[in-house]
Amino acid sequence: MKSAKTKSLITALAIAVVVIVALAVSFSGVETNGTFWALVPPIVAIALALITKEVYSSLFAGVLTGAILASGGSVTTAINYTVSDGLISAIEGTAGIFLFLVLLGAIVALINRAGGSAAFGRWAEKNIKTRVGAQLATFVLGVLIFIDDYFNCLTVGSVMMPFTDAHKISRAKFSYLIDATAAPICMIAPVSSWAAAVSSYVPEDVATEISGIELFIKAIPFNYYSLLSLAFIVAIVVLNADYGPMRKHELNAIQNGDLFSSDERVDGEDYEANEKGKVIDLIFPIVVLVIVAILGLLYVGGFFGVDWWGGTDLKGDLVGAFGNTDATVGLPWGAIIAFIIVVAYMLGRKLITFAGAMECIPQGFKAMVPAITILTLATALKNISNDILGSASYVEGLMQSDFAQSLANFLPAVIFVVACILAFATGTSWGTFGILIPIVCNMFSVSDPLLFIGISACLAGAVCGDHCSPISDTTIMSSAGAKCIHVNHVSTQLPYALTVAAISFVMYLVAGLISGALGFALTAIVTLALGVVAIVAFLLYMKKLNAKKA
Repeated sequence: MKSAKTKSLITALAIAVVVIVALAVSFSGVETNGTFWALVPPIVAIALALITKEVYSSLFAGVLTGAILASGGSVTTAINYTVSDGLISAIEGTAGIFLFLVLLGAIVALINRAGGSAAFGRWAEKNIKTRVGAQLATFVLGVLIFIDDYFNCLTVGSVMMPFTDAHKISRAKFSYLIDATAAPICMIAPVSSWAAAVSSYVPEDVATEISGIELFIKAIPFNYYSLLSLAFIVAIVVLNADYGPMRKHELNAIQNGDLFSSDERVDGEDYEANEKGKVIDLIFPIVVLVIVAILGLLYVGGFFGVDWWGGTDLKGDLVGAFGNTDATVGLPWGAIIAFIIVVAYMLGRKLITFAGAMECIPQGFKAMVPAITILTLATALKNISNDILGSASYVEGLMQSDFAQSLANFLPAVIFVVACILAFATGTSWGTFGILIPIVCNMFSVSDPLLFIGISACLAGAVCGDHCSPISDTTIMSSAGAKCIHVNHVSTQLPYALTVAAISFVMYLVAGLISGALGFALTAIVTLALGVVAIVAFLLYMKKLNAKKA
């Protein structure tokens, strides 16, 4: 009780100090738009979340700080920025994702009530005998679902939870496995919503010499953070070399059966599952959801000749349709149809009554309330930092400065760091490479291998910063998919993400220095091999260190 009161007092004092400083800056008349002050609100939110371990108040404090800085000392303007430009705009912009979350939660509740998850758990206990096998199975499924990161996080979480729970894998480790395959695999898959987004950001003058998708594909071998993250997962699982806060969570799960290592839980309601449920009762709904969601994304993008947005007819153009689609429309479009099909299937199998099926809708909503709340606050923070305070224009100015231009072969490493910082502070990888891709394209010619290395550094840094940031939508979705305490997920993932980031930074330094001598292909092979060796060596060292401590 005393510790809870102390924690609340520290949180209140920290927020009070932040607000007072923001008010002082606002009344002083200091220019905040397009300056370093534009990055202060997300930095405040992230720092408070890591210090206080309380994400809701930390995010709101970040939103309030940004509103005060942008208000010029006007109370009514600060309130308007907080409510209208922040929270209301956030809800309007992500309403489709909210609907998708609720529908997915309802489908998961249906599967649980019908006994599909329980049956799948029994099958997993019989057929996957080891913790390593359960973790690698989670990794493989994450790699296979490369279309969209939101869809990846929530689907892998729903399907694999019976496996990981049966083998006492902590929710922190489970959420890391989900997060570390979601964005990285989307970022190296030529057919994905991410590839399409990257292609659309390539300037027109560059696109006349090389298409956006070709530029994306040529950058894949140098996307060190994404590729090495996948290698890192396999190595840490096979070597059983967990370290840092994650090791504590894993030991607690193995020794005590506590998957959370916290008094707080995100399991939702308990109810009796149908004992007649079979494995197919989990597989069929998920397969239907995958197929219909992909069709929904393609339909909204105009693949079937019906252009949702009234633009160019993209009939039969798979990549073009993904570039033209909108996940906030396509995913809920598919989820509604999938929900109807799953309800009909469950009723036909006589696993659930119609009244029971309808009860799953509010249960799904209740299960997703934490994710929806965090996503709303995080999006509001992005809106104020990017749209009101102009953090994007500030970073663009830094990248185009004479100092940045003078670094020559070190530019890929510099671009990687800048992308990491921007994505970490804003919580958006798409926004980060949307800002940096046009700048990078203007730095190098199409014939220069550094163009592809620079583009990959921009994309890799965006994913890295997104992974490390507690206000990132993908990080939030991973916590929701694994039903993990969000702050636990962030604190346990951070050391792993920073390890891969450090190795990736060194590889970009090496690639920038040797690309002229070795050429495109050989540079990619040599640097990736060095990166994998560095990961294995580091994990073996950490495993030896843990053994000594034990």
